[in-house]
Amino acid sequence: MSESSAHRRVTTSSDFGGIELAVIDAGPSDGPVVVLAHGFPESSHSWRHQIEPLAAAGYRVLVPDQRGYGFSSAPRDVAAYRSDHLGNDLLALLDDVEAEDALFVGHDWGALLTWDLARDHPERVRGLVNVSVPYTPWPIAPTELLGQTYGDRFFYILYFQTVGPPEAEFEADVRESMRRWIWVGSAEGYRDPPAIDAIVPAAGNGFFDAVLAHGALAEGIPPWLEPADLDRYTEQYEASGFFGPISWYRNLDANWERTKDLAAPAMPTAFIGGDRDMVIAHRMDYVDSMQVSLPNYRGATIIPGAGHWTQQEKPAEFNAALLDALVAVTP
Repeated sequence: MSESSAHRRVTTSSDFGGIELAVIDAGPSDGPVVVLAHGFPESSHSWRHQIEPLAAAGYRVLVPDQRGYGFSSAPRDVAAYRSDHLGNDLLALLDDVEAEDALFVGHDWGALLTWDLARDHPERVRGLVNVSVPYTPWPIAPTELLGQTYGDRFFYILYFQTVGPPEAEFEADVRESMRRWIWVGSAEGYRDPPAIDAIVPAAGNGFFDAVLAHGALAEGIPPWLEPADLDRYTEQYEASGFFGPISWYRNLDANWERTKDLAAPAMPTAFIGGDRDMVIAHRMDYVDSMQVSLPNYRGATIIPGAGHWTQQEKPAEFNAALLDALVAVTP
């Protein structure tokens, strides 16, 4: 971390007992603000390869551990993780540095959040670059659609809806859970998705039961991850637990109900993904659909050989794509 970087805490809300976020603040104080919003199960550490290049390019970079993660506040109320509350956390970071607006970069759940933020508060979102999760409006309530699709078969988002079982599964051995999650989402761990009728039943199975039913998990960690990185994730999730992070999923229906009638983001937008990302690898039509659904879309970069942890797996390629995209979405 350079001398221009600082770790600090920002109070973002008095709701739910008060919320503070742990934030990395880097780059020139007068530079255009870029907010990097991580996904699940990640933290600000997932952007470790992007902070210095962005700061060197002249951006003021704000990188929070989002609500429920790491050493940020983690209220024990599912409703605290609705996207309007989470979006207000990010806007409070802008207020803290006296910025009227910012460029937002979201990965995974960070993308879902910033797609919502761009519709809730378009005046605060100067431009948007999202990673892994395309803008894809749900036609009906998400859990209803997933229930119709998967029936009695296991699907992780449906498993996450009940408080207790997923927390118990992942917190039994946090380090091993994080190691497995990283493998499952990586290009090295990528596998073709099974047919729905080949997926294990939902009843009696956890997340890793379903994963192991369709192939073994490798030992160790992928070559792009250092042991110290796994140590850092373990430390953060041992501090936060999994209730907060998983409760983002428990608000999918509430988020849909709240935003379903809002217009698509109209500010300049771009997308970055990996061709071995399980979210899009077999559904590139969802990426292509943004050419129609987003009125100010500036295009997509798909990085060969990158899995779901795109910015961590291929940092050089990702950083080049991100710097180009930020220029493209800056009005």
